Amino acid sequence: MSELENSISELLVNFENNGFPFASIIIESIFFFYNTTQDENFADVYLKFSKNQISKIDTIVISGNSKTKDFVITRELRLNKEEAYSQKRIEQIPIKLNRLHFFEMVEQPKYFFNSKNTGVLQINVIEKNTNSFDGILGYIPSNNDNEDGYLTGLVNVNLRNLFGTGRAISFKWSKLDRFSQEIELKYLEPWIFGLPFNVDVFLYQRQQDTTYVQRILNGNIEFLATESFSSALTFSEEYTIPTNPEDTGFTVYNSVSTNSGINFKYDSRDDIFVPAKGLYFLNAFKYSSKSILGPDIYITDSTNSNPNQFKVELDLLLFKSFYTRHIPFVGLHLRELRGDDIEISDMYRIGGNNTLRGYQENQFTGNRLLWTNIEYRYLIGRRSYAFFFTDIAYYKRNAILLQKLTEFSATKIGYGMGITFETALGMLAVSYALAEGDSFNKGKIHFGLIGEF
Repeated sequence: MSELENSISELLVNFENNGFPFASIIIESIFFFYNTTQDENFADVYLKFSKNQISKIDTIVISGNSKTKDFVITRELRLNKEEAYSQKRIEQIPIKLNRLHFFEMVEQPKYFFNSKNTGVLQINVIEKNTNSFDGILGYIPSNNDNEDGYLTGLVNVNLRNLFGTGRAISFKWSKLDRFSQEIELKYLEPWIFGLPFNVDVFLYQRQQDTTYVQRILNGNIEFLATESFSSALTFSEEYTIPTNPEDTGFTVYNSVSTNSGINFKYDSRDDIFVPAKGLYFLNAFKYSSKSILGPDIYITDSTNSNPNQFKVELDLLLFKSFYTRHIPFVGLHLRELRGDDIEISDMYRIGGNNTLRGYQENQFTGNRLLWTNIEYRYLIGRRSYAFFFTDIAYYKRNAILLQKLTEFSATKIGYGMGITFETALGMLAVSYALAEGDSFNKGKIHFGLIGEF
């Protein structure tokens, strides 16, 4: 009997995915008989198939979106006009819309025929706050009478879904210490001319204590091949300017770098910020051509004034829920920089909330990084969870002769616990982390809003 039920179920699923959601199968009669030759009982089952009329998605009706434009929602669905009904594709709609993070958890749409016998797909959404502000200021008093105290802190503003069009802009300022600070500005323009191409620009400036200033202008063109797979071309100009090299000695060259690259991304997560299942994979390749302009006192006949560099970057995130509310998460990340005359300003930085918890932000520098983030999450709400974590990182820094820095490598471990929960301003993450060898009272508290694009 179970084989019959499975067969009927498979037939109905096939009908639903090929334009016949109202198909039915009726058992008209069953004839039982005994086969004397085989000495077994058998039954002949007579079924009546009724596919009814073919169902098409003629009209899409959206309700609840007072801010978000209809076209922002429909373009994410990638449904063609008068497309045949497919239950499998309909079940994917909530996942697609939840990835936008513009709405509360989206329920599965309803499908029906109206009075004009037109196939209607009805989508109900509940909009949520898509803007967030994260800020904290602190004051560090002076250690002696020869210097003043200074402000430190962080300001992070994210405005997603500008004017209900899916556009986004973010601004971030962080004061790391007395002399170091970072400024970031990002803008996203989605679906250029209604085509599946996103364009984003990124402005960045870092003042590294009293040694140098770094400015980056970056632009990406991303092709959204499918709902899960995309690829992008990247271009950027990077300026590195040493500060008072005559007074402080050599730190970095005054240089301009022209960078280009390509990346490939696959994202099957069911939610961007609190996924219960899915895979995220990003692989990027970048080429950099640098021109060294100064300082003149450190340029000799043997100086390579046009070094070339190559970067490989890899991010892999895996989410898999084995039990209700329990979600193990593993992240693996790789950064590799190769090329001529690598300077400290060219290298990657690691440490802090997004990479290696238990350590200061961007505490370590290297041209080769490999780190993993392992978490065990327990859901306490639809978009809230508590977690335990362990971060393990390896970094290597090549020798820099002009700065008399020898080759160095190390492995660092951080571990702790935290909680992430949804607020009116966005997803707030707070964690308490210990570095390897730290006592409990030396732990670090990492916190921030998760809402960047």
